[in-house]
Amino acid sequence: MDTTILKLRGMSCAACANNIEQAIRRVSGVAEASVNFGAEQATVTYDLQRTDLEAIQEAVYEAGYSAFSLPELERVTGEDDAEKTARMAESQALTRKIWLGSAIGAVLLIGSLPMMTGLHLPFIPSWLHNFWLQAVLTAPVQFWCGRSFYINGWKALKRHTATMDTLIALGTSAAYFYSLFVTINPGFLTAQGLMPSVYYEVAAIVITLILLGRLFENRARGQTSEAIRKLMGLQARDARIIRNGREMEVPIAEVQLGDIVAVRPGEKIPVDGEVIEGSSTIDEAMVTGESVAVKKQAGDEVIGATINKTGSFKFRATRVGKDTFLAQIVELVQQAQGSKAPIQRLADQVTGWFVPAVIAIAIATFVIWFIAMGSFTLALITMVEVLIIACPCALGLATPTSIMVGTGKGAEHGILIKGAESLELAHKIQTIVLDKTGTLTQGQPTVTDFITTGGTANSHELRLLQLAASVEQNSEHPLGEAIVRYAQSQEVTLEDVWGFEAIVGSGVQGRVSEQSIQIGTQQWMQELGIITQGLQPDQEQLESLGKTVILIAIDSELQGLMGIADALKPTSNQAVRALKRLGLEVVMMTGDNRQTAETIAREVGIDRVFAEVRPDQKAAQVYKLQSEGKIVAMVGDGINDAPALAQAQVGIAIGTGTDVAIAASDITLISGDLQGIVTAIQLSRATMRNIRQNLFFAFIYNVAGIPIAAGILYPLFGWLLSPIVAGAAMAFSSVSVVTNALRLRNFQPKTLT
Repeated sequence: MDTTILKLRGMSCAACANNIEQAIRRVSGVAEASVNFGAEQATVTYDLQRTDLEAIQEAVYEAGYSAFSLPELERVTGEDDAEKTARMAESQALTRKIWLGSAIGAVLLIGSLPMMTGLHLPFIPSWLHNFWLQAVLTAPVQFWCGRSFYINGWKALKRHTATMDTLIALGTSAAYFYSLFVTINPGFLTAQGLMPSVYYEVAAIVITLILLGRLFENRARGQTSEAIRKLMGLQARDARIIRNGREMEVPIAEVQLGDIVAVRPGEKIPVDGEVIEGSSTIDEAMVTGESVAVKKQAGDEVIGATINKTGSFKFRATRVGKDTFLAQIVELVQQAQGSKAPIQRLADQVTGWFVPAVIAIAIATFVIWFIAMGSFTLALITMVEVLIIACPCALGLATPTSIMVGTGKGAEHGILIKGAESLELAHKIQTIVLDKTGTLTQGQPTVTDFITTGGTANSHELRLLQLAASVEQNSEHPLGEAIVRYAQSQEVTLEDVWGFEAIVGSGVQGRVSEQSIQIGTQQWMQELGIITQGLQPDQEQLESLGKTVILIAIDSELQGLMGIADALKPTSNQAVRALKRLGLEVVMMTGDNRQTAETIAREVGIDRVFAEVRPDQKAAQVYKLQSEGKIVAMVGDGINDAPALAQAQVGIAIGTGTDVAIAASDITLISGDLQGIVTAIQLSRATMRNIRQNLFFAFIYNVAGIPIAAGILYPLFGWLLSPIVAGAAMAFSSVSVVTNALRLRNFQPKTLT
């Protein structure tokens, strides 16, 4: 299966999005399709063996729209921004039509004032009252400015569907052609005792107002992608590479894997790579959020778009183009902005039947008023009002615009949200499970105590350290790395190991110089039948101090132990307090023994602890919490956390952790700062509050607007809604929803202590 994102053109409302989605899903080989009206893009998952991108694009074209692939990220992050150019061209075209429509609409409105007010207004030239002049003036607005409504409406009709363009085309055409009929045959109304009335100004002004609304909407949508543009702007434009012994400056798109890149003080690092010569300090705040510059030297990784501060150095390019860290962030944000939140399904279901229902209501309105009042004019006006005021656009924009702004705002705060569903779920979290090592703690444990059965400061201790470190050099566990670092600090030479084996959640073992070495937990030692009572008092004392104790046995006999401490992150205490202030239950989960785990938990203020949990049991512990009826988030950074991250409703990975953990998560904190969890939840709550406001406005607008347009107040107060006011209200509804969504751009996390 392959997943691609298509940029769409030609949509005018949420009904269009539904039509495209159905057309794509009918293509054989398409497994899933999601069309986001607000983002104007489709996310499609399809089988490469059964279909291809061209077939999907053809299906969109046959549905009456166009689709094209998003450009490669190396092009997106460069100077060329095709989407921005297309949006500007669309805005310019709309502006020209609006100016023409406004000018003609103003003239028609002035000419219609005597008829509308019933007053003699001598300052208005009599020739402006001429019906034929009004018909000629209205024609370019109706058929040039409003041309897209006819084209899209006709396309929808051929597909046996209806869209917002259908309603606008029907409503304005009814006003225009009725007026043209009266202009040609005024005696028809006179014979019925009615004053000949025309509504040319209605058709012209309604079209102009709707186009004005689309212009505002188009510009506002451009602002929802501001976060993407900010991320793209971080990228360097050029790189200084060394080829064939010569230094040259090339565009960033021309940098290849393996190229040697030279960086001077104050320059942006163009791509990801590994330092091979020189040293410097790098400001990585733009990517990681960390304000303190990081020292880099030979062998260290550098990230594209970060800033070189002090020294000059050379590095080898290891990731270029769409594979760079920044490009992957951009891609994740794009995918998230194009995804659908579950709450949007309600709006999608409504818009699916909305337009046909509005047409039916409009026809019924005409028939009822014509029969009840015998007035063709009254029946026509109320029908036109219903067609014009009905607006599924607001419903279609309510959710995606907020999601786009919310996910973009998350990226600005170093929080990568993989999809709209994750953003929505985050506000429902009841319990949050924090892994200890690398999440609450720094993730770089240090040996603080080394106790042997033969005492300290002797050859027995050094030999035991040599054997233990020799075995642990094959381990990838942070505790094993701490033992190796400690041995290296003692200038101990490591030996070769045979038969190395890592027992998940227990320890490691191997053979060195015909001796069998086991290093691990007390529980594992006891399972192996090794007596551990000899160092029990020392072990208990270290564990009471919150240290992790590792036992060392040689040939199945306990020889010593190590106390290993992993310092808490500076923000752990504050983050736990803030999570509790948000009303969340905070749980710590660790493989450490219970005494050590509870000591750490007390230090950060966590009441519930899952201790001595093996990696294969972590997912089961999350499931246990879920079986209590709780919505659970899991926060972790290691490979052993991946199953639990996937099991939780919301998996949150520390960005400084492993790629596997990040891939299994729904939300990634780039910097590793636990305050990001608090920010992510606050952002989710703010976004969902914004979406509910949008949906409320959209539903209330239509629930109240359509009956008023249908003339429900006329029998009581003799008052009818003007079609011009209906058009203005329709345009305002979409603009108000998008504008409300844009308020999220002002989101700032609250400090909770």
